[in-house]
Amino acid sequence: MNIIQIIPGSGGSFYCGNCLRDSKYFNALRAEGHQVTKVPMYLPLFADEHDISDVPIFYGAISTYLKQLYPVFRKAPKWVDNMLNSKPMMKLAASMAGSTRASGLEDMTISMLLGEQGQQKEELEYMVNWIAEHCQPDVIHLSNALLLGLARRLKERTGVPVVCSLQDEDVWVDAVHPSFQDKIWKLMHTRSQDVDALVSVSNFFAEKMKDRMQLPDEKVHTIHLGVEINDYTFISTREKERNVGYISRMCHENGFDIVVDAFVELKRKPGFEDVKLIATGGSTGDDTKYIKEQKKKIRENNLTGSFEIVADFEEKGLHEFFKKVSLISVPVRIGEAFGIYLLEAMASGVPVVQPALGAFPEIIELSGGGETYLPNTPEKLSEMWAGLLTDPERLEQLSIAGYEGTKSKFNIHSHAQEIIALYNSLSKGKTKKETTQAV
Repeated sequence: MNIIQIIPGSGGSFYCGNCLRDSKYFNALRAEGHQVTKVPMYLPLFADEHDISDVPIFYGAISTYLKQLYPVFRKAPKWVDNMLNSKPMMKLAASMAGSTRASGLEDMTISMLLGEQGQQKEELEYMVNWIAEHCQPDVIHLSNALLLGLARRLKERTGVPVVCSLQDEDVWVDAVHPSFQDKIWKLMHTRSQDVDALVSVSNFFAEKMKDRMQLPDEKVHTIHLGVEINDYTFISTREKERNVGYISRMCHENGFDIVVDAFVELKRKPGFEDVKLIATGGSTGDDTKYIKEQKKKIRENNLTGSFEIVADFEEKGLHEFFKKVSLISVPVRIGEAFGIYLLEAMASGVPVVQPALGAFPEIIELSGGGETYLPNTPEKLSEMWAGLLTDPERLEQLSIAGYEGTKSKFNIHSHAQEIIALYNSLSKGKTKKETTQAV
């Protein structure tokens, strides 16, 4: 089967769960013997572009933004687009404040959902024609529902099923100005009729999006995220120092300040003099002031020697991070649709301590590799850490359970087979429908 994955990139400036999800399925589907092509949008997927090969980046972030705001750029010669979409400019865009921020991009969000009726219709035709001419796909998979505006023309031009994943779209829509939110949700509902199936990453998020997008039950399928367990090295918590970790974009929404405050609280208690806080996950320009504020708290509490930021959060750097920590927490303020960092941690033998929000309870219950808590406050998180760090047997029990649970419940190859089964059912259904219409 020839599969196309259309994926918005982050440029590698921060730990991007959606990019990782799609990349892991890319590898797993290829391992199953299928041909898979990643088609990046806006920005490169990773800092070193190691998954892009010779596929162009469509809807280059800078040119798309300028064309939306200033109509004159829509008539600019091709060399202007080429310059704006060059590697140096893409690298600059990835580091810019607001490059991944919903606020201020309301009109563009609506325009993208309008697809062939939007301001980016020429770029849409360029993408559609390139895919049809170069790829000849059997199925096309959109990374998230904010890309639903692409579906109609993709189906018309290629004649193949189009599938769309659901993961954390609500975070983007809820961040736009309230006057736009209802229109965006209604557009997403309308455009969802252009795809053959929607795939949620958790049962929690499936139910949430059925409500938000007014989706019928039969169109939404849940296929959990997964990892290749052999890509990670299990290390017993008994062999590690008692360090706590944070792995995600270091921003307010993901609760990095909650982690810092919890760490300060923990260090005020006797018996935790050896514990360090180690953080990784990167940031955008929007987060610069916020991160400085967190570092200031660390300095003011004389904890500079007990705090470390790991700059490299891809592959080698990520594995080094997991070797240094005995547990991790990412106290996202409103929870998440999944949180692939949970699987990466547990596959490395690192238990997770998460607020009982979003899909976190679902993932932790299935894996057995962590604990949940409420309320999502620094005081409660500090209390949870203290309980586990002073109970090495419980910590080790969670470590082993998480590893085994990830291997059995979140095996990327099993979930890849589920996705292939869905693709096949849609392809057969389409063939049967076309045959009936022809008769």
